[in-house]
Amino acid sequence: MDKMKAALFDFDGTLVDTEPQYSVFWGKQGEKYHPEIPQFDRVIKGQTLGQIFEGYFSGMGDVQKQITEELDVFETTMKFDYIAGAKEYVISLREAGVKTAIVTSSNNVKMANAYRERPELKELFDLILTADGFTRSKPDPDCFLTAAAHLGCTPEECVVFEDSLHGLQAGRRAGMKVIALCTTNPSEVVAPLADEVWKDFSIKNVASE
Repeated sequence: MDKMKAALFDFDGTLVDTEPQYSVFWGKQGEKYHPEIPQFDRVIKGQTLGQIFEGYFSGMGDVQKQITEELDVFETTMKFDYIAGAKEYVISLREAGVKTAIVTSSNNVKMANAYRERPELKELFDLILTADGFTRSKPDPDCFLTAAAHLGCTPEECVVFEDSLHGLQAGRRAGMKVIALCTTNPSEVVAPLADEVWKDFSIKNVASE
């Protein structure tokens, strides 16, 4: 971590504990539209809404419209509680001169809801890159490479913090060091895709437990 000049954080499930809430929403959509896919909410984790629609609701315009409307309402009532130690860890990085960024598959509309509850997010991060700011989402590395370029850092100078399998794969493909948070998936699942596995930001490395 000595060479880290930029820390690139996923948002949901990495910085804030929103994944259980999304699991409820997408679990219901899966039961309604794709009962043949077990644990639909886990299958789509880390994907943008566009990717989900393209992969599982292609040609279903009315269904896409309905889901979008329901999701917009759902996200206005979400809670954005920090993962244990996350805020403090970001502050410590900034105090050490490390650049910080959020790199999320969420769009600007959703993030506006987060800012209302957590206005300090805009001060804690040098860059907030949403799905509206890149063309190819995770597991493609485009989002992380775009963030690094904005921050003026090389991939080797960046560390990615992620919880989703798609996000971990994207960090690997970007050529960056990858820290997996086992807040969404168990450590044995994320470990093969990461350099280190942390339980959260206060009780960190659990890879050897």
